[in-house]
Amino acid sequence: MSIRRVKSKWAKTNIMLTSEYLSQYMPTTKLFGRTNLQSMLSEYGMVYFKPINGTFGNGVTRIERTTEPTLGYRYQLDKRILFFPTFEELYQKLAKQKKNRQYIVQKGIHLLRHQKRRFDIRVMVQKNPSKEWEATGIIGRLAHPAKIVTNYHSGGTPMALERLMSDHTNSSELTAFKNRLRKLSIAIAKNLEAAYPSIKELGVDIAIDANLHPWILEVNTLPDPFIFRKLPDQSVFHKVYRYAVAYGRFKKRSRRP
Repeated sequence: MSIRRVKSKWAKTNIMLTSEYLSQYMPTTKLFGRTNLQSMLSEYGMVYFKPINGTFGNGVTRIERTTEPTLGYRYQLDKRILFFPTFEELYQKLAKQKKNRQYIVQKGIHLLRHQKRRFDIRVMVQKNPSKEWEATGIIGRLAHPAKIVTNYHSGGTPMALERLMSDHTNSSELTAFKNRLRKLSIAIAKNLEAAYPSIKELGVDIAIDANLHPWILEVNTLPDPFIFRKLPDQSVFHKVYRYAVAYGRFKKRSRRP
């Protein structure tokens, strides 16, 4: 059976780590457990706790070591913020939240901000009609002011990258940066295709740190093409949709608003 959708974040991470080129763009990621959580919090100060098979940002939790106003751990899931004075209390909370599901712990990246709100980037990569990988769309995702995730389904706002990066780059720098994102995303597609030959599209979620270094947060094999309707340039969405029709994801024009 051909596999076009790969849910496991852990499986995709391990495949990408086989590439020396991709590994420099990947935040440290480990399976959740007491030792891994404690060592990563000690080393990085902030991590994300994510379900291996989660979608739309559901279940993603941000955890930070705190020193002010007191030592401990700050926990945020959706809009809910908790404080744990000891590691053991934090660990027990996460173990209870985990239940019988698998989770990963990922090094936290301090995202760039626009108007005090965090944002990341979605790059759409698709097989074009010539059956070659092409980066067809790039869009920014501005987080809800009270949330940690940027997903549209969790209250994030899709927005043109030019607008979000206006405080961080000039025009020529942004052009070079977008070319870098395209090169990176196509390399990801080729890498994953070697393991999953039937994939036709990817949504690559990329964080940008203060040094403008891209970090691969997640790769989705069933990405939402409709967020590209939010761009001022509608030709981007039309291309994304046309390619999706060509490889069989959509049989006819969607009536989705």
